[in-house]
Amino acid sequence: MLLIDCPWCGKRPELEFAYGGQAHLARPPRPAELSDQQWAEYLYVRSNARGLHAERWRHTRGCGRFFNALRDTTTDHFSATYKIGESPPK
Repeated sequence: MLLIDCPWCGKRPELEFAYGGQAHLARPPRPAELSDQQWAEYLYVRSNARGLHAERWRHTRGCGRFFNALRDTTTDHFSATYKIGESPPK
C-alpha cells in the first residue's frame, strides 16, 4: 500500500487521501472580465507532464486539511509534501 506523508498527521495509507488537482494555480483576479475561452482554460487546462509534478491533496479521512505534494507521475513516488502557502522543497 502506498503511504502518503501528511504534513500534520504523518505517514498514512493512501485510502485516507483524495487528489485535489494541480497545485499552485492562482484564481484570476477579475474572472467576470475573462472571455469564455479564457475561463474554460483556467478551469480545465492543466499541465500533464511526465515526471515530477506539484499536486494538491486532501487528508479526507484524517485531519481534513489540504496540502501540496511533489509526486512522480511515472512511478507514483511522493518525493515531498508541504503545507499550502509554502514553497515547494528543492
